Amino acid sequence: MVILKSKAEIEEMRRAGRIVAAFHQALADMIRPGITTLEIESFAVRFLKENGAKAYTIGYNGYPFATCTSVNDVIAHGFPNQTPLKEGDIVTIDIVAEADGWIGDSAWSYAIGEVSEEARKLMRVTKECLDLGIEKALVGNRIGDVMHTVQTHAEQNGFSVVRDLLGHGVGREMHEEPNYPHIGKPGKGFRLKEGMVLTIEPMLNAGIATMKIDADGWTARTADGSLSAQYEHTIAITADGPIILTEQ
Repeated sequence: MVILKSKAEIEEMRRAGRIVAAFHQALADMIRPGITTLEIESFAVRFLKENGAKAYTIGYNGYPFATCTSVNDVIAHGFPNQTPLKEGDIVTIDIVAEADGWIGDSAWSYAIGEVSEEARKLMRVTKECLDLGIEKALVGNRIGDVMHTVQTHAEQNGFSVVRDLLGHGVGREMHEEPNYPHIGKPGKGFRLKEGMVLTIEPMLNAGIATMKIDADGWTARTADGSLSAQYEHTIAITADGPIILTEQ
């Protein structure tokens, strides 16, 4: 069942979203060659605690960390570790905060030092896909309208869209109905209604869309070893247009 949020509840959700946004802003100032994803994890735990929020993902279906740290060919759900990030890497940091009983969920890809032209383009186009999808997230449109825009922009730029990991509703739980891929056809799928709170989180690969899961049962990486990037916001569907909850 899709749980529609009132205007007051959407306002209550802003705090969790703003904490997540503030985390990403702070991380952008510290991420650099030589830092480890385990250091980023420790920073995230401290940051959330200091801002009165909880790391929602710790213990979620057995996941042991506050962040997903996905480097280069890892699409999503990468475990933090002690390997230093190096010049030329790209890394996606996904974090979910719980504050006042509500969830904020956002992922961002970061360039570590100077990266390749391919990596820069992949990151740019992935962020453009996020922005274009949000622009289409209007009351009365269907999810297929939103995701067709995402898919078309990605494929016109030579990238593939991951099919196997889904966007989702957000509220008092991280994963609420509905669930949907980031591909679609105009006029298809569920209709967007005022009060829906959803993620738009395109994951683009430089190669094929297919992924594989590591032995840890979580880490999803590109089947062909190509680079992957992701940008994600939590948004509210309102009569006045989409509201991005995970920005300052």
